Amino acid sequence: MNAPRTARSRARAELTREIKDAARRELAREGAGQLSLRAVARELEMVPSALYRYFPSRDELLTALILEAYDALGERAEQAVAAVPDDDLRGRWRAGCRAVRDWAVEHPHEYALLYGSPVPGYRAPQDTVGPATRVHTLLLGVVQDAQPDAGPALPRGLDDDAARLVTALHLTLPPAVLLRAITAWSQLIGVVSLELFGHLEGGPDPQPFFDHTVELMADLVGLPADA
Repeated sequence: MNAPRTARSRARAELTREIKDAARRELAREGAGQLSLRAVARELEMVPSALYRYFPSRDELLTALILEAYDALGERAEQAVAAVPDDDLRGRWRAGCRAVRDWAVEHPHEYALLYGSPVPGYRAPQDTVGPATRVHTLLLGVVQDAQPDAGPALPRGLDDDAARLVTALHLTLPPAVLLRAITAWSQLIGVVSLELFGHLEGGPDPQPFFDHTVELMADLVGLPADA
């Protein structure tokens, strides 16, 4: 049984939330590269030394924002996929991919923090790796459930690397399928980024173009067609 939270711990949690909210507003105004603890403290009318007791550095604040963003995106995609029957493999794939786009459109600055240009001087710590892999692990699970055929052989030089990766991820997929799944994930992030960063202006309507890309990637990884 969890011990009841003290008034001090509740106050600390609330102020931590306010700091992160202010930092997200700063991201929207200035971008991740310009995020500073002093600017966040100024918005909250705090002295910087008080904020440092919560986040000792800009990098620790960035990491907290990144972890929350990855978890929010992962939860959104997991809930979407879970709402589709297990045997509807293509439907689960569509749901996961569309959840990524929907979340990105609703949270463009947090999406940019995750998948935009690297923040100068920032190196993400190891504890961001798990949250960062939630969505493509989810989509890999859909592919694994389909157990598609290996398809064309891999180019020389990639087969050993792919086989090692299959083993490291504890998958039962053919190595060639795993690489096609990585290609599909890259395409998914690419098409969302093109839309959010304004590179589809004057091009195809983003929504049907995205949906078309999702279907092409489902074909690429070997998911069965709709019944």
